[in-house]
Amino acid sequence: MKEPRPFRISIGYLVAVVVIYTATACGWLVLGAITAHRSNKTDTDLREQVGQLWGGQHSQGAPSLFLQAMASTTPKAAEGKPAAAPVPDECRPQLELKPDSTRASADLALEHRRKGLLWYSTYGVRFRARYTFRNPTACPREAQLAVPLPARGAIYDGFSVELDGEELPVQLESSQSHGATARFTVAPGQSRTVKVRYNSRGLDRWSYSFGNATSRARDFQLVVGTNFERVDFPDGTLSPSHKARTADGWRLTWRFENILADTDIAVAMPHRINPGPLASEISLFAPVSLAFFFFVLLLVSVMKQVRLHPVHYAMLAAAFFAFHLLLAYLVDLVPLWLAFGISSVTSVGLVVSYLRLAVGTRFALLWAGGAQLLYLVLFSLAFFFDGYTGLTITIFSVLTLFVVMQLTGRIDWSSRFGRPRPEPFEPGAQGAPPIYGSARRAPVDGVEAEGAFSRVG
Repeated sequence: MKEPRPFRISIGYLVAVVVIYTATACGWLVLGAITAHRSNKTDTDLREQVGQLWGGQHSQGAPSLFLQAMASTTPKAAEGKPAAAPVPDECRPQLELKPDSTRASADLALEHRRKGLLWYSTYGVRFRARYTFRNPTACPREAQLAVPLPARGAIYDGFSVELDGEELPVQLESSQSHGATARFTVAPGQSRTVKVRYNSRGLDRWSYSFGNATSRARDFQLVVGTNFERVDFPDGTLSPSHKARTADGWRLTWRFENILADTDIAVAMPHRINPGPLASEISLFAPVSLAFFFFVLLLVSVMKQVRLHPVHYAMLAAAFFAFHLLLAYLVDLVPLWLAFGISSVTSVGLVVSYLRLAVGTRFALLWAGGAQLLYLVLFSLAFFFDGYTGLTITIFSVLTLFVVMQLTGRIDWSSRFGRPRPEPFEPGAQGAPPIYGSARRAPVDGVEAEGAFSRVG
């Protein structure tokens, strides 16, 4: 009994598999784009609503002290009184002063809130600051303190401005400056201490700005306390001078003696996983997952002599696509983990139940099901852990390469690719071609021919 011929891979076979893969990848790109557009549109609408209810991003600016201009003309003396002394030149123009010393603190209390189907990083902030200003001129000056408010539409509970321990009346400005102002006098060379405090609420990010452009800050210290451990400092901002762990978060300190900077201090709140963007990201990554699956399945089918038709690959690609299609729409109705579980069970069940009928239970469960769990379920699960997705994929890729190299190291690939050679026929067998080059040939019209190319006649 002859042994079955080994399963060989032809160019046409590979082209068919590649076409199936490409068509499925295009479908994933379309699905990912649709899911991303839907999520972005929803996020834009809901974020505006959350900002109106809770407050937007806070950017607390350093206050300024404006010394008012003094008249340059010498007032006329009243009858019987000596003339007033002329106003020094240094006292005539208006001056804008930045604090000579800053001691500020901000306590951030993170609280994730859900609006519709999305999670938002809201927080409460308790801001306290003490600023020292000094009149550098030799004249008593009328001064106006301008304290910027960190966000429009926010609520400020317990807002107060104190001068040397006494609360000042403040006036809210509705112009572009958006802040509070207070007035007081400063004696020549005098330093005055101003305290600002309030409690408020914000969204996503809290920052402190030294000024609108490049600004100088002297004797500056800002301490930010958090009730969360995963702290992020956005690009283009200053990192803290010191970090210390607390019972529930961090104590972050920025300390500068005399800094000139055009960047801000900022702390970004950690985000919870949002189902829509996650489903879109997984869909856009799906072609890589299917490429690994097809690659492993192709090698195992050659190694185990399992003849998979391109139609089989088309069905398997459709089962993979079903996972992402279900996930994209289930996350709108059920919790994320439940949607992920339902999609995984459905897709794996489709693949295993189909290949069980096509090529057998062992191959379907062990090789196809195992590869799908690895390259579909676990690969997709890596996106739940922000910052570890790339490392996870790299580890899986290296392990896959190692296992494949060990399993296929002894395979003669030259005998598995291309067009098969014709099998030899035994002489006299049915269907055997004529044998040329023999010594004698069968008689023709009763005459026996001599040699392979003998002529009769």
